[in-house]
Amino acid sequence: MSKDALHVPEILKQLESHYGKQESTWPADPYLFLVWWHCGYPASDATCARGWETLNREIGVEPQQLLAATPAKLAAAMKPGGMVPELRAMRLKEIAARVKDEFGGDLKAALVGPLAQVRKLLKKFPNIADPGADRILLFAGIAPVAAVASNCPHVLVRIQRGEERENYSVTYKEAQQSIEAEVPEKFDARIRAYLLLKRHGQETCKRTKPRCNECPISAHCKFFAGKRRGRA
Repeated sequence: MSKDALHVPEILKQLESHYGKQESTWPADPYLFLVWWHCGYPASDATCARGWETLNREIGVEPQQLLAATPAKLAAAMKPGGMVPELRAMRLKEIAARVKDEFGGDLKAALVGPLAQVRKLLKKFPNIADPGADRILLFAGIAPVAAVASNCPHVLVRIQRGEERENYSVTYKEAQQSIEAEVPEKFDARIRAYLLLKRHGQETCKRTKPRCNECPISAHCKFFAGKRRGRA
């Protein structure tokens, strides 16, 4: 990060002034989050919420309820959430079976010990990589990690450095490092950062076709100043 780059606390302050305080819309419990995450595809707050609502109404979300449902009925409940409902129904049964059989129905109770070990356990579930594991750790109150929304790691990197990496993992790590360096290692502070950067990345600083002319940070943004994507 260059010396004249805008610091994260000031970025968050300006984003909160623009968007207002943000609240999460997904379950904090690790198991319930895994279910919610598979309720929509492509996964987004909107698609997951639609599938989640139908699943709760028609079947339920507890492991025994998902396991008792027929594949056809579970797939039908997944349809409001978008594409590949049959595959997502299969994934839900897989998640429910693992939580029931391996963790006695209480996944969160098993998420103790060294952070690397906990993260490794979470990543054994379908469609959970580092961003998803970090999100669970933060919002479930397990560890105040520097989580970054999986589709928005470019936001901080663009503002502070001017251009995101071509390699997604490197961009994600750089965004994490900025948060780790400047946002207190507390749940409320890092949840606030996650939600504000997520909102900005999804609404204004989009991965493609960013709406820079509407951005509250543009006057201080290295990307807007004319940097090009793809640092070596």
